[in-house]
Amino acid sequence: MTTVFLDESGDLGFNLDTSATSRMFIITAVACADSRSLDKAVRKTFATFTKAEVRHHHGSLHAFKETPETRRRLLTLMAGLDVNVIAVSLEKRLVFTELASDPHRLYAMMVNALMNRLLANRVIRANDPVRLVASQRETQRLLNQRFVTSVMDYGRDQLGLTLEVDVRPAPAERGLQAADMASWTIFRKLEHGDATYAALLGGRLMEVRDVLG
Repeated sequence: MTTVFLDESGDLGFNLDTSATSRMFIITAVACADSRSLDKAVRKTFATFTKAEVRHHHGSLHAFKETPETRRRLLTLMAGLDVNVIAVSLEKRLVFTELASDPHRLYAMMVNALMNRLLANRVIRANDPVRLVASQRETQRLLNQRFVTSVMDYGRDQLGLTLEVDVRPAPAERGLQAADMASWTIFRKLEHGDATYAALLGGRLMEVRDVLG
């Protein structure tokens, strides 16, 4: 089974006249055959913290809040693993449809596009089981269930995948913390023009595709 961890960076606001709204929105997949390797990489990163730092993290890494040293450490560890990183990006100024007012639909559409890219790059295959683990964005159970149903229906009916979809909080899945780091890294490159962190992933970063391209 291939496990695919998903996380996003940026926001789905469309008031681009304020600096509080990001120009880009990105969803990133980190795929692996053995999720224990990502678990180990996150644990190794935690092992370098002091006791006070461990308490401060409450069991979870958050790329935005980490020091440059911690980011580089985890990204370097990920570069040495048998994982693949693929992302889809959205340049929000190009969205002129009703999607701009329906963030739930837009998010699901981008996840579906990301599954297409994973399939096209042979990271996942139609005949092999896939577990997709998405970072929990919503507190309402109904919204999470709608997302799961939408993605499972598309994966099964349109792509022919044998797909299991879970929505989990980041502290419950170390792979989601690794995906958060990868997504922040790609966002940093596209939104702010800083490619120094993305370079640390090396060949593990397979593709970043504009979802509207």
